Amino acid sequence: MANPMHDDDVVKEQPLIEHLVELRTRLLKIISILLIVFIPLLFLANDIYAIISEPLRDLMPPDSRMIATEVASPFLTPFKLALVTSFFITMPFVLHQIWSFIAPGLYSFEKKIMAPIFITSVALFYLGMAFAYFVVFPLVFNFFASVTPEGVSMMTDINRYLDFVLKLFFAFGLAFEIPVATIILIWSGAISIESLKKKRPYVIVSCFIFGMLLTPPDVISQALLALPMWFLFEVGIIFCQIFKFRKDEPKAE
Repeated sequence: MANPMHDDDVVKEQPLIEHLVELRTRLLKIISILLIVFIPLLFLANDIYAIISEPLRDLMPPDSRMIATEVASPFLTPFKLALVTSFFITMPFVLHQIWSFIAPGLYSFEKKIMAPIFITSVALFYLGMAFAYFVVFPLVFNFFASVTPEGVSMMTDINRYLDFVLKLFFAFGLAFEIPVATIILIWSGAISIESLKKKRPYVIVSCFIFGMLLTPPDVISQALLALPMWFLFEVGIIFCQIFKFRKDEPKAE
């Protein structure tokens, strides 16, 4: 007869099973809310695409229009847009589920720091997308339209355009997370404020390299990504200095 399982083994395995069950529950909630948002958006996909493509269509000549070069593009492109849009919309809920899963393992002071960081990261991501749509898109598309050779009709493929703007949305959304990343690095002790200040020249160069890799091959879009990244890096350092100052202040009696 096999020996019964020791009590220590039960204690060790039970939390793991509970974590796996909770993880499955969180994932099912995320998938469910994505589907709930995605299904109605699918019927509005063409309208959403019209909004997304407006910055380019406004600058196209009257005799030009967007085209679909693949047979399935008129369906698959709005479908992909609806799916990505549903992810953007449900991002606060997704992050909340992630936060709810990891929060029990954090100390109380870590929760006080991480909760506002989660909220700020979502807000900054949306701000980066808005900056791309309202500032970057008009400038970049105006530049492209102005350099179109004479006799060449500007007819952009709908799928290529969607891939282009989604790439910029993600690039600017992630770039606007720099203050959060800076605060986390300094708060965790991975690097100090003084060390970050000394590395400022390397950070500036990295911003322009990042802008070169994630944007079209033109100086305007590269600068429009690199300069805000540099500015947000400085903002992160300023906030860390304020936080350190407040933390070191003696408590009022």
